[in-house]
Amino acid sequence: MVGQLDAVAASAALHPIRPPNHSRGLTTGTTPTGNAASNIHAASAESASEFLDDPGLLRDEAYVNGKWVKAKGGKTYEVTDPATHVVIAKVPSMGAADTRGAIEAAAAAWEGWKQKTPKQRGDVLRRWYDLIQHHTMDLAKILTLENGKPLAESRGEVGYGASFVEFYAEEAKRAYGEVIPSPIPGRRLVTIKQPVGVAALVTPWNFPIAMITRKAAPALAAGCPVVIKPAEDTPLSALALAELAERAGVPPGILNVLTCPREHAAEVGLELSTSLNVRKLSFTGSTKVGKILMRDSASTVKKLSLELGGNAPLIVFDDADIENAINGVLAAKFRNAGQTCVSPNRLLVQSRIYDEFVSTLAEKVANLQVGHGLQPGVQIGPLINPGGLEKVQRHVHDAVKKGAQVVTGGDLHALGGTFFEPTVLGDCRPDMLVFTEETFGPVCSVFKFQAEAEAIEMANATPFGLAAYVFAGDVGKGWRVAEAIEAGMVGVNEGMISTAVAPFGGVKESGVGREGAKVGIDEYLETKYLCLGSFR
Repeated sequence: MVGQLDAVAASAALHPIRPPNHSRGLTTGTTPTGNAASNIHAASAESASEFLDDPGLLRDEAYVNGKWVKAKGGKTYEVTDPATHVVIAKVPSMGAADTRGAIEAAAAAWEGWKQKTPKQRGDVLRRWYDLIQHHTMDLAKILTLENGKPLAESRGEVGYGASFVEFYAEEAKRAYGEVIPSPIPGRRLVTIKQPVGVAALVTPWNFPIAMITRKAAPALAAGCPVVIKPAEDTPLSALALAELAERAGVPPGILNVLTCPREHAAEVGLELSTSLNVRKLSFTGSTKVGKILMRDSASTVKKLSLELGGNAPLIVFDDADIENAINGVLAAKFRNAGQTCVSPNRLLVQSRIYDEFVSTLAEKVANLQVGHGLQPGVQIGPLINPGGLEKVQRHVHDAVKKGAQVVTGGDLHALGGTFFEPTVLGDCRPDMLVFTEETFGPVCSVFKFQAEAEAIEMANATPFGLAAYVFAGDVGKGWRVAEAIEAGMVGVNEGMISTAVAPFGGVKESGVGREGAKVGIDEYLETKYLCLGSFR
């Protein structure tokens, strides 16, 4: 597999992308054409050290009970580079039987892990953090190859992911109980915190490292073993994290990683959500799948954390610093080619500054550099797969059909494949799909509003409520609107809001529970009340 990955890197550097096939709407295939193909075949494992400093981070087996294993059925599936469609690995195609085995291993290992002191667990997490930090560049390269985001973004994600491990390495020692004043003489009332048990963690492809550490770190700190099912598109980052966890001293059975393709996702999800041994399920992904897992988990009344879809508004008032607002849009919207749950999906701009804002934004968006994430200077990579591209195309087509104006972009990029031009759509209206659905692509849909009340009404006109953004010059207005918006997180004059030390999560159909901050570890703990009477 190392040779394959090095070949993809060589291909990206020289002839990265297949020519577009506009007659089909998008390009498909498993290998690039022409010189790129010859570069791939010429690459060898001997040159892998030029790609990764530590080739041992590249794993093509799942990790269960401290061992690297194949699927019980022996089958594998392909992991491809979304920019080139080159196959970069084949990993185990695991199903329900493999999942049961991992759950049983975690359940058997739980007693030993929860009996360790919080400091001992924290020390293991600290070693894991140090190893992640030490291997930042290797992890970032693996992430870019399977996800497509630019290397600079991947490095940022590795640092962000590591910050959760560092935070919960320290927070493990702070799972405090309390002494409650008793209303009855002779009694002592006490609460203690105990780990909930085996935790199933189902993570998405758009942040394949950070979404694992944001869940696994607090679970391990609390004393819970975990069974991780990474997204089918991005299992290599998860396996690299497992390799580093093993080196850090995480005991067998405490951290398990299952790899499974889309066709097995439903059976694996059902196993995780209905198993009596799994006492907690944490999922980041679509609202549709989250509702299925929530329904199935009801059979065993599991503790749930669900971070689901969003439809984030970004409001720009006419007294805002326009340059700062546009920089906030660029930072929040175009990370990972717009494929983030907190990306502003609807830009609501006050009428007096609307034309200036749209023209200035379009000028900057048109200059964003698109390409393979390993190429220097690239700011926008590909969409993750043809399905993601089809949704973006459908949204843009619907908006234009209903009267939106394409200010810049609006079509497949000349690179072809799943690359889409960074786009700004003006004159958008609430009856368009770009208003009612999350586009999940590099498309800014801009809507006009007249007054504050109208902006708030438009912002809240959605069943989702994950993130929102407000740009205003008046602090009172910024505070007032932030309070009025129905969202779990609001950035005021700021486009980058995520951090390990603050709670992350949504309201309405964007989910339940919170990750990050001190409340994140509580999701993996039960509060037990002890009533102590008199003793002889």
